[in-house]
Amino acid sequence: MTFLNYVFSLNLEKYEGVRPINIYLLRILYFLMLAVMSVDAWKMIFTNDGQLEKFRAMAICVWAAYGTLGLFGLFKPLKWLPIVLFMIFYKTLWLIVVSLPLWRANQLEGSSAEEMTYIFIAAPFMLLVIPWKYVFKNYLFWSE
Repeated sequence: MTFLNYVFSLNLEKYEGVRPINIYLLRILYFLMLAVMSVDAWKMIFTNDGQLEKFRAMAICVWAAYGTLGLFGLFKPLKWLPIVLFMIFYKTLWLIVVSLPLWRANQLEGSSAEEMTYIFIAAPFMLLVIPWKYVFKNYLFWSE
């Protein structure tokens, strides 16, 4: 079996019917969550002088927590899939609620939301990585 055949084939035993390519892409996402998001967030936490505004501090703590949980996703990518769904959902929601109105009003450029928009803009494209059949079977249409 060639590498491409393996990556795109279904491995029913090992990955519960999910293609290995989805597992590898999920692991890349978990790694990026851990390496980028949690490192920056933990740096902000450890260098905090106690003067952070409470909602900014809450956001930093959430980023540190879910980014650090990405470590578990590296080893059990399907079991920790809800954390990826959470990340995609909140970032996409933020883009719709905050960035889109600013962009439509031609006020995004130079605003305090501009940098965050560039960081979050990839979130909707992460939907392509999600093994949707697995999500529906295990998280939406579960049976006892």
